[in-house]
Amino acid sequence: MSNDVLVITEHFDGRVADISYEMVGQAKELAGALGGQAIAVMLGSGMADQANTFASDATIYVDDAALEQFNPEAYGRVLAALVAEKSPRLTMIGSTAVGMDLGAWLATKTGQAFVAFVSDIAAEEGNLVVTSNLFAGKMSAEVEPEGDGVVTAVLAGAFPAEAGQGSTAAAQIAPPVSLDGLKTKFKQLHRPEGGDVDITAVDKLVAIGRGIGSEDNVELAEELAEAMGAVVAASRPITDAGWLPKTRQVGKSGLTVKPKLYLMLGISGAPEHLEGMKDGELIIAINTDPDAPIFDVAHYGATSDLFDVAEAMLEELE
Repeated sequence: MSNDVLVITEHFDGRVADISYEMVGQAKELAGALGGQAIAVMLGSGMADQANTFASDATIYVDDAALEQFNPEAYGRVLAALVAEKSPRLTMIGSTAVGMDLGAWLATKTGQAFVAFVSDIAAEEGNLVVTSNLFAGKMSAEVEPEGDGVVTAVLAGAFPAEAGQGSTAAAQIAPPVSLDGLKTKFKQLHRPEGGDVDITAVDKLVAIGRGIGSEDNVELAEELAEAMGAVVAASRPITDAGWLPKTRQVGKSGLTVKPKLYLMLGISGAPEHLEGMKDGELIIAINTDPDAPIFDVAHYGATSDLFDVAEAMLEELE
């Protein structure tokens, strides 16, 4: 086993996902403390330019037509071979749709421990201490994984992205294993239909969550948003209930937004939602639960009834 840290990066539509840079930056710090290297791994096709954008000690870019779009079977074969070859002390993968497909499988395939929902990783006296968020962030646990290596699924926003951005030249290689005979085939990418507004392009958002209570109360959020010159967005429970269209959903299974103002009403702050809004310039949270994880990322917050706050704001704005 080496003391290297392997980072499995992600990309979509020709763009590297922010979480990849976040993990690479932390990997550099950890590898320095452990006496190893931070190695970024990118799988794809025609992505050579993007493979050179990491501040890693080394980058491996595996280029093959079978890897152009995410295919868990193809990606799994390649990554299992690379982990076996490099024998890293730590493998980092995003707590994303890709990570959920591959993380636990990769750990089992390579005989390593697996820690999910990771919000922090530290090296202390040669040991790795991993913090895992449980119950949608309401509880955290620190663990020291046993064995020769560990795979971690890292939450978006756990580390700053800037530290992982750079220009390390990638070593382009062919797949280390055959990708012939794949049983899983990529057929088509289905994109959501365009909505009445593009929430990724607006400066102000009023986001509502489960705390809004009922569909009838969405009207209050819409009135407040109109008075503010904002647009209403939502967490997944709201769109799953059909109270707002999917094009208004913020989060891992929705859209990523970076508004100048993100006002949240009744959103607890599950990791899936944080992934889509963590880079907002000004984040304000209204939630009656003082232990809600959203207060860990909000710039300002109030443990008040969201209806009292919304109505008071409307009075002031009118």
